[in-house]
Amino acid sequence: MTNDEILRKLSDAVVNGKVDASRAAAKEALDVGMPALDAINDGLVAGMSIVGDRYAAHQVYLPQVLMSAHTMYAGLDILLPAIPKTQMDKMLRASVCVVEGDVHDIGKNIVKTMLTAGGFDVVDLGKDTPIEKIVEAVDKYKLSAVAMSTLMTPTMDGMKAAIDGLIENGNRSKVKVCIGGPPTSPSFAEEIGADHRDNNAQNCVAWLKEVL
Repeated sequence: MTNDEILRKLSDAVVNGKVDASRAAAKEALDVGMPALDAINDGLVAGMSIVGDRYAAHQVYLPQVLMSAHTMYAGLDILLPAIPKTQMDKMLRASVCVVEGDVHDIGKNIVKTMLTAGGFDVVDLGKDTPIEKIVEAVDKYKLSAVAMSTLMTPTMDGMKAAIDGLIENGNRSKVKVCIGGPPTSPSFAEEIGADHRDNNAQNCVAWLKEVL
């Protein structure tokens, strides 16, 4: 089987949400000596980009996006450990989280997926994330970007608290801070000192890639 055929299998598996096919194709890629990063970027990520475009065009819906994301991560579980450390160190790293007090994480998971598809090494800090954990992650993981979301108005203050914490420990200038979620707005982002607010995961990732 040629490399192009394996890459097509990886892409098709993601587009069609076929987890077992994703794992099998990922193993095939490594078995034939394909660089893991090529298999990720030209196979899994290519498939996720197709899904992202279809989602933006309202041709597929959230359940399909989440199934494709699950499929992509199944392949990534096999391929990521095969990436040489020197290559991993060169990847831009971003954290995603839902701020403290909120446990709604579908939006976060979509941003995580699109960031991964955009070539970022993503650190998922989870939901209901303590402010200290968000602040400490910048140094701990050598982050280039911090993405925070919430669905609940009362937890919006946590975003400002996290940014204030980054200012206090001197790390604010090291990272781009993005926020999202229905109660947030561009004016709120400006008010709390965030760099960007978006209601579309793909646009957010495109902005980060442009500024980083």
